[in-house]
Amino acid sequence: MLEQLKDIVGEGNLLTGADMARYSHDWTREFSWTPLAVVRPANTAEVAAVVKLAGATGTAVVPVSGNTNLAAASTAEGALMLSLERMNKIREIRPEAKLAVVEAGVVLSALREAVDAHNLIFPLTFGAQGSAMIGGNLSTNAGGSNVLRYGNTRDLCLGLEVVLPNGEIMDIMSELHKDNSGYNLKHLFIGAEGTLGIITGAVLKLAPKPRAYATAMVAAQSVSGALDLLNRLQAATGGSVEAFEYMPRPYIEAHMAAIRGARAPFETSYDVNILVEVGATSEQGAALGPDGRPMVSSQLEETLGVLLEDGVVLDAVVAQNEAQRREMWARREAAAEVIFAQTPIINNDIAVPVDKVEAFISMADEAIKAADPEAFPLIVAHLGDGNVHYAVKAPSHTPEIKAQIVEIVEECVLHFGGSFSAEHGIGTYKLPSMARRKNKAAVSSMRAIKAALDPQNIMNPGKVIPG
Repeated sequence: MLEQLKDIVGEGNLLTGADMARYSHDWTREFSWTPLAVVRPANTAEVAAVVKLAGATGTAVVPVSGNTNLAAASTAEGALMLSLERMNKIREIRPEAKLAVVEAGVVLSALREAVDAHNLIFPLTFGAQGSAMIGGNLSTNAGGSNVLRYGNTRDLCLGLEVVLPNGEIMDIMSELHKDNSGYNLKHLFIGAEGTLGIITGAVLKLAPKPRAYATAMVAAQSVSGALDLLNRLQAATGGSVEAFEYMPRPYIEAHMAAIRGARAPFETSYDVNILVEVGATSEQGAALGPDGRPMVSSQLEETLGVLLEDGVVLDAVVAQNEAQRREMWARREAAAEVIFAQTPIINNDIAVPVDKVEAFISMADEAIKAADPEAFPLIVAHLGDGNVHYAVKAPSHTPEIKAQIVEIVEECVLHFGGSFSAEHGIGTYKLPSMARRKNKAAVSSMRAIKAALDPQNIMNPGKVIPG
């Protein structure tokens, strides 16, 4: 089989032994494995040939992109890992239609840089954008900091190219915003984590690049008070708030301890710290005021001033230049580095309705302390869309304690009608949660779809769907 793979991709693109080292663990190094081999196809035809060979030999195939892998979705013990890193071409950028046609191995930051030259943005953004690839973004339906305005990756995709488990190439690379010709098949593969097929290409939506940004760090009286700020800003700016990120006091303290040269956002420490950014796409919002700054900055400052008088906002610092803006964003984008430095850590990526975030955190904090007095949460949140990264440091970390804490968090999440998985995917990490919490009829439907498309169960087996 390995000789046949060499014939398909070339000898230099079939890796075995020590050459597989960087593909044999996740970013956190919590999970490790030994693949059968790593194959690096250069185009969709080669992917299809590899998958056909895998089907003929009954070999499991695990697709991998940037391998951030926060849910252990690319573990591949004894499996053939299929890396999409060589499929990194931006096939086309069409500014008039505001779309880009890309291969799955395109790195997110590279796409963002390429469309910037056309005064456009691909709105998906998060800390790992320098290594994360479009195929992985689609396969996990990645979220990030701009979901509030632009939606998840699913909302940014018009069409896909997918290699199915039988090696057929499904071309649904639609460039249409309206197409009711049967089932919307792209949504089966977005978020499926490679269990139904391998995404090799995509048609993605672009958006106008904001003409000006207004960015600030805000200390609020409470999380509910912060939501009041969000709603007032949305009303004042016509829904132009792009990011609304919550960083409580313990996170700020952990950030300053973990990141060399990091500074506190305010002279005084506060419990509720918010990074807010407004993007002005209109000429009016970007027009310079008497003070020489964009009007969107004045709107932000005026709203903050009113809330300061009302006592809802306790303090605020508005970025005066790009360097200050980047410093604010660096504080939030270091979250993974800050949180995973607190080993051992129990990672929970959950979502609740935005008006329930404060109540969820309060309930979960109390329940965690009751279960393990030494445990403490370390939280950051995309507050504008209700996605909370509720990590827990448990010094007495054991498999039993970990399972207990995860179940406690699930109970609190479901109490508020939320989800135990928001944007990191399921992989193997959350299979127990799927078995406990996912609607049984929904799981049965997933199994039926998996069996219909992948009867041999060779596509990323053992992921997403509980046994």
